Amino acid sequence: MSHPVLPESYYKQLHDLQAVDFVLVELNLYLDTHPDDFAAIQQYNQFAQKRMHMAHHFEMEFGPLMPFGHSYSKHPWQWIETPWPWQV
Repeated sequence: MSHPVLPESYYKQLHDLQAVDFVLVELNLYLDTHPDDFAAIQQYNQFAQKRMHMAHHFEMEFGPLMPFGHSYSKHPWQWIETPWPWQV
């Protein structure tokens, strides 16, 4: 199955999302062992909000990122379109 040619902004936005996801994973791991670090909790919440906005913008332009009710789909059903985010 061939993939459609995607604009550079697709890859840039996906890369930026992955960077924020990395920060969130690291903060999550840190907070597992430092649950009272208020500054880290604030930073985690800021990045979580940033990720929600970035993901929403990406999905409105390019389609859903996550299945099973974690992302909306436009009509027609977008999950049959490729490539999926994990394929690039």
